[in-house]
Amino acid sequence: MASTKALEFIREKYTMEKLYDRGLMNIKKNRGMRHVFSSIILCLVSMSGFAETRIAILDFELKDLTLAPRVPAEIKRTASIKPLLEAELKKADYVIINIDPKSQKFADSGVGYLFDHHDVAANLGKGFGADYVLVGRLHKPSFLFAYLMGHLVRVSDAKLIGDYISEAKGPNEKLTVKTVEDLTVKIDKTLDNRYSPPPPSKQR
Repeated sequence: MASTKALEFIREKYTMEKLYDRGLMNIKKNRGMRHVFSSIILCLVSMSGFAETRIAILDFELKDLTLAPRVPAEIKRTASIKPLLEAELKKADYVIINIDPKSQKFADSGVGYLFDHHDVAANLGKGFGADYVLVGRLHKPSFLFAYLMGHLVRVSDAKLIGDYISEAKGPNEKLTVKTVEDLTVKIDKTLDNRYSPPPPSKQR
């Protein structure tokens, strides 16, 4: 009789310990799930903070005021600015919206028109799903130097939010690249502030 009671006591104790262990496991599992859900929510919040910024870069126009305007070298340099600028902005995860030259020409009514008419530039960008449009110009008042000029227009309200000037001394290709990097820094400072220009190359 005593041995039977002892066995029952051992069984009850074993059952209680088993239930207790299961309870602890459930608590740990619930805690673990809470941590998982918390991590997911934090990730979603973080991702929403880095929403894609969609920007369209229009072909740069050349405004050459020198005595020998629009030489082939300057036309070539002007055409190189857009792809260089797009490449730098892509490094900072900007989404580049392509506006074909035909559509840009159709919206443009002459040299400097889109540069001065922000509402028309915004409407052009809106048709391609851009958040911002950069209208650019290579302004060359002298043989010795030129300026990269840019107007950054916000598509949603056609407001000019950035007016940039970066000096380019001479037609050297490397100097043009550095000037584009400087312009990228200014554009990024207005928008997402996450672009890091390449370090200066060491002189050999």
